[in-house]
Amino acid sequence: MSAIDDAVSRRAMLSAAGFSAMLAAIPAHAALTGREGEPLDPRTAFPLVQDGRVATVIVDREADSAIQHVAASLASDLARVAGIRAQPVRQQVAGARGPVVLVGVLGQSAMIDALAAAGKISAADLRGGWEAFRQIVVDRPWPNVPRALVIVGADRRGAVFGAYDVSERIGVSPWHWFADVPVARRREVLFPAGSHRDQPKVRYRGFFINDEDPCLKGWATKKFGGVNSAMYAHVFELLLRMRGNYLWPAMWGKAFADDDPKSMVLADAMGVVMGNSHHEPMLRAQAEWHRHKEDPTRGGAWDYTKNAANLRTFWRGGIERMMAKGDGRGYESVVTVGMRGDGDEAMAEGTATDLLERVVADQRAIIAEVTRRPAGETPQVWALYKEVQDYYDKGMKVPDDVTLLFSDDNWGQIRRLPEAGVVPRKGGYGIYYHFDYVGAPRNYKWINTNQIEKVWQQMDLAYCGGLQTMWIVNVGDIKPMEYPLGFFLKMAWDPEAMTPQALADYPRAWAAATFGPTQAAAIGAIVTDYSRYAARRKPELIDQNSFPLGGVTAAELDGGEFGALVAEWDDLERRMLAARAELSPEYHDAFFQLVEHPVGAMANLYRLYYAAAWNERLTRSNDPRANYFADQVEATFRRDGELTRQYHRINGGKWDGMMAQVHMSYVTWNDPTQQSMPSITRVAADTPVSQRTPQPRFAAPKPDRRGVVSVEATAFSRTRSARGLRWTAIPHLGQTRGAVVALPQGRPPTRAEDQIALDYDVTLDVGGVAQLTLHLAPSLDTTGGAGVRVAVALDGGPAKLLRAALEPTGGAQDTPAKQAWATAVSDNQVALTASMGQVRAGRHTIRVSRVDDNVVIERLTLTTI
Repeated sequence: MSAIDDAVSRRAMLSAAGFSAMLAAIPAHAALTGREGEPLDPRTAFPLVQDGRVATVIVDREADSAIQHVAASLASDLARVAGIRAQPVRQQVAGARGPVVLVGVLGQSAMIDALAAAGKISAADLRGGWEAFRQIVVDRPWPNVPRALVIVGADRRGAVFGAYDVSERIGVSPWHWFADVPVARRREVLFPAGSHRDQPKVRYRGFFINDEDPCLKGWATKKFGGVNSAMYAHVFELLLRMRGNYLWPAMWGKAFADDDPKSMVLADAMGVVMGNSHHEPMLRAQAEWHRHKEDPTRGGAWDYTKNAANLRTFWRGGIERMMAKGDGRGYESVVTVGMRGDGDEAMAEGTATDLLERVVADQRAIIAEVTRRPAGETPQVWALYKEVQDYYDKGMKVPDDVTLLFSDDNWGQIRRLPEAGVVPRKGGYGIYYHFDYVGAPRNYKWINTNQIEKVWQQMDLAYCGGLQTMWIVNVGDIKPMEYPLGFFLKMAWDPEAMTPQALADYPRAWAAATFGPTQAAAIGAIVTDYSRYAARRKPELIDQNSFPLGGVTAAELDGGEFGALVAEWDDLERRMLAARAELSPEYHDAFFQLVEHPVGAMANLYRLYYAAAWNERLTRSNDPRANYFADQVEATFRRDGELTRQYHRINGGKWDGMMAQVHMSYVTWNDPTQQSMPSITRVAADTPVSQRTPQPRFAAPKPDRRGVVSVEATAFSRTRSARGLRWTAIPHLGQTRGAVVALPQGRPPTRAEDQIALDYDVTLDVGGVAQLTLHLAPSLDTTGGAGVRVAVALDGGPAKLLRAALEPTGGAQDTPAKQAWATAVSDNQVALTASMGQVRAGRHTIRVSRVDDNVVIERLTLTTI
């Protein structure tokens, strides 16, 4: 337990030494090789840990508070690896002996500038770089110091990221506190010789804590007394360790800077850029509008046509608070501008674009007046969320320095990209993405259901399409989104480095870094299969009617599709338990949070609804086997509660309350008020007591039907490339073995005649009128058109154009396109079918040709029955 878990003073929290003590941690792993995997030469590498002794960490006495904080963290991390007490951070080189790590900012650190002036380091290429850093190993930089590792930042966060990069490389996971990932102890840790430069390619990278009741709020209240600066200290550290820099704070009835003013101070002290959510303008939490009733300007109509003066006063207070730091620059922030309805509701029907333009103009006037500098010098973002995008589409003008933040459809499909060929904006473009959502067609908040392969495909699309200034993701309660969040921020640092091969390598690398190399392949495969299975349908959308059962005879039951899914979950759970059995006990808490609970809880949920489905089915025919399944429903319902309680007990109750989300028996889009077991019925009638709960027997799976050929999209026979585009297989993307995507993404439409194509050689055993169905992952036409298109042909015949016309909606599904979207996101799949005419039995070739960008093909089915 870190000292922050006790009653620490606020003064201690804001001091470097107190901060180091508060964030004493628990665990992770290290690869002691060069950046390309080569072995290190101890004659030239830098000894971070040598014979159990650690290098001394030094910063300038006048270093920025963010540098002081990260230096203390790095010293603590070195001590964790060595298994010793953390050494104090020194503030001068005089008197230092042995290996030294120096952390600072070029042009702000006297020690670093002196080394540069003496020609001992070269870091001039950092000047003007946003968050860039260099890690340089220097021989004999000072008397009595044989070798030093100099971490040079272009700015304060550059130095922070350079230091946390070292921490992660020596085996301290960013999740060492937030997921209890252990640190492997080592007596020797070397750092590669030479000089290494890095810099992010996306300017603002972060997450949004949202929909945080009851889980994060309940947990934080028990552990810290509220969603306050004591909790945010850990959130900020987590964000920075993942090399993120930007946060939208919790907002369900909460107000970051009003609930605990020290939160804002601490964020800036650590180097975190703060903002507010898409619907909370001018650094004001929406909850603040309804507080402080003694202020006559608060709590009136959230309507600029009726209450503009009071709204301007309210917004001015947010900017004045930002500037209260007193240095003329203010607490580092990105200011959300624009306006939605009160409480994240849609604007009133009929709202005109000229009104929203006036809102933004008045907000910018306030920013300029309060900061005493042009509004364009304060970073701003305008979120094109839900209906706000419609105003943009209708031509709303936004100042060029404001970042335009596009959004997904709340279910992981990007809605819009900038028009091809438009003049670049000074403020650039960004993306607001979702791992969690409250709204139609169903809330999904309980557990991680996000495939990193899907995240990769959509965020690669975003980057290639010009969304390169801001990436922010809604993560709900942070936990249990650890795995996709880590991936999202890693990709945000350098989207170009996250190639399809890097994506394929990520699960095993993540598992090795988290649990050690021994079980890395097995655990990587488990989390990959878990994500694929869980993404098929959100658990909140599953019930006893979600998937079809097979037939019933007196001797056997056919599980059908539902039974096949349960069998996959059963096998995955067996693999998970086998991997756990091979891990050392110190990894069990982390493994439970990151792997065991999600796999076990989802497998159990499927078994619960499978049993409920059979109970309902067999009860209708008064079949006593229904009673067996009634018992199974009760047992799995109890097991669900046991898993939640186990989560809340681990590590001495550290995470008590974090998994309190109701997650079954939904009847509307919104959460039920309590966890409820599905209804069951027991059959008695004239059946003897001894025969009232017979153990059912299940039939073996049946072979594929005649006249049906199903082909994985990745199993193509040939691929044809043109115009610099090529269909590429992405393993594990989608519901089956993988999917194909035309790369690079973000390119204009092509024609079937361009022959950017895939050929599939298939054999039909029955002739007849053929129907070809493409099974796609849901995706949207990011140009604002009528849906994404793809062309199909059979045996060299004419191409047929298929279109997936999906229209996102947060409300009524009152058009065919909106209904199609709701079905697609619920099923996580779109089926497009074309009639291919009369065909004979035998060999045929299906051709699929690219037309539009952002088409993700998972499977093809050709039928003649």
